[in-house]
Amino acid sequence: QVQLVESGGGLVQAGGSLRLTCAASGRTFISYNMGWFRQAPGKEREFVAYINWRVGNTYYTDSVKGRFTISRDNAKNTVNLQMSSLKPEDTAVYYCAATGYGSGYSIPGNYNLWGQGTQVTVSS
Repeated sequence: QVQLVESGGGLVQAGGSLRLTCAASGRTFISYNMGWFRQAPGKEREFVAYINWRVGNTYYTDSVKGRFTISRDNAKNTVNLQMSSLKPEDTAVYYCAATGYGSGYSIPGNYNLWGQGTQVTVSS
């Protein structure tokens, strides 16, 4: 069983950068596709980014394209989300998640493993 733990959140000014890391335990991590989601107060959890374990394909929600980069290091069992040019509307709790599905990557219900989340706050 894989367990996920996020870190790297914090308070940053608009225009700044943060790097989130998701550390996974378990030898089966390499076979999971990984996603980042976020949830702001009063809003539904939304897809942010995804990376395929086999070929490394990445996908992003439109609002973060060009600003966020997802990457993974299978040797270290980590998935990272590099966030730049942050905006106040990026403020949310960020979650990493793992899925065995290769499609439907933007749908939270397709992910069966979740971390506890890390808070990102962007001040204006």
